[in-house]
Amino acid sequence: MTEKIQKTLRDSAAARWTALVLLASAMFFGYIFMDILSPLQELLQTERGWDPAAYGRYAGSETFLNVFVFFLIFAGIILDKMGVRFTAILSGAVMVAGAAINYYAVSPAFAGSSMETFMTNNFNLPSEWWNITPFFEGMPASAKLSAIGFMIYGCGVEMAGITVSRGIVKWFKGKELALAMGVEMAIARIGVAVVVLGSPVLATMNPVDVSRPVAIAVILLIIGLISFIVYAFMDKKLEVQLGTNDEEKDDPFKVSDLGKIFSSKVFWIVALLCVLYYSAIFPFQKYAINMLQCNLGYTAEQAGRIFFVFPLGAAAITPLLGNYLDRKGKGASMLMLGAILMIVCHLSFALLLPATQSTLIAYAGIILLGISFSLVPAALWPSVPKLVDGKLLGSAYAVIFWIQNIGLYSFPMIIGSVLQSSNPGVTDPLKYDYTAPMLVFTSLGVLALFLGIWLKAVDRKKGYGLELPNIEDESKKQ
Repeated sequence: MTEKIQKTLRDSAAARWTALVLLASAMFFGYIFMDILSPLQELLQTERGWDPAAYGRYAGSETFLNVFVFFLIFAGIILDKMGVRFTAILSGAVMVAGAAINYYAVSPAFAGSSMETFMTNNFNLPSEWWNITPFFEGMPASAKLSAIGFMIYGCGVEMAGITVSRGIVKWFKGKELALAMGVEMAIARIGVAVVVLGSPVLATMNPVDVSRPVAIAVILLIIGLISFIVYAFMDKKLEVQLGTNDEEKDDPFKVSDLGKIFSSKVFWIVALLCVLYYSAIFPFQKYAINMLQCNLGYTAEQAGRIFFVFPLGAAAITPLLGNYLDRKGKGASMLMLGAILMIVCHLSFALLLPATQSTLIAYAGIILLGISFSLVPAALWPSVPKLVDGKLLGSAYAVIFWIQNIGLYSFPMIIGSVLQSSNPGVTDPLKYDYTAPMLVFTSLGVLALFLGIWLKAVDRKKGYGLELPNIEDESKKQ
């Protein structure tokens, strides 16, 4: 007699992809806010007095609490303890709260307020090597408060990132996992594309107001929170169908289990690969528009149209690569290829673009970076479930994101300092020489390539299956 297989929501393609769309929509709105001020570096300097050092501190503040207060580690523990539903809604609420503070800081209402006076008179730390905070003496009051709001938002968005990854694994494990993660990241990347085109247009409408695009982004984050709430109802229904509380496991998570993660060599290789990749991409996004303006003499809107190719191209390619990895594998090899493309891209921006001022080279470099960035989510994130126990998955993602956040915190500041020190006496935000910062980004790609080679060698020796397809062979289950 043929055994009847019970079907659940995740066995329905329509249901699991609907769940993905809800999760991805929230991250889409989150990524819009993350880079909402990135195309406005020039306006922030002329309208709000943010020099490269102040802008760099603001850009790095997003990850400050995650790194130095270990909030992201706690977020992973919350995720493993409380489950996807609770953590998703919590992360959405935290994002909205931080974004609202950020909006107030750059809005006209802040100018001349008692809060501006308070911020001017406080958080004036010396610009010394030991000052790891986002604040320094002489930093504009609006930049200080923006940094506070951005670091609160950062707790929410990074918590959302690990929660969404865990949720996708829950719905797609043994199915189109890499494709699902690729689609989620593709949707999020479209958020960046929207920002680089839309933010300058909104800000420069008469009258010029850098807070206008931020206000729109806050509203979108509220919609993202609603998406998480709707997802929670779907997730609860799946749990009921399974007949067990998937949020409370028979073998519950214990804090001591973190030792199993920290003691894994291959886990650390993947984590370091992640921090190198993302440190060469996300901080670059913060400076890319201004870099193109300085090298090509373009306005922010014109530079945005070039950079638009990066997130849009990544969005188009990532699902294709995810589908390939699901069916054919080769995850470790893809990571190596991504590092090579990243090296070529940043090296061209460091040496060729300043010498030629060629729009063609700018487009070529951006396209290469988009392909490289597509390889990371498609190959790296689906590899993590192959390396750690399922009950530790939330904490594993949290540790990786925490290590990643160290790079995302430090490199915007490093690039801001390198940019300022390599351009002594330059006050025009359209006259900076970006050669030295681009070489810093190139070095990260070189290190990532070496780690990719090491990862492939370890996988070949230990048999983690990083080069194998993600989709399980159903014929082997019969």
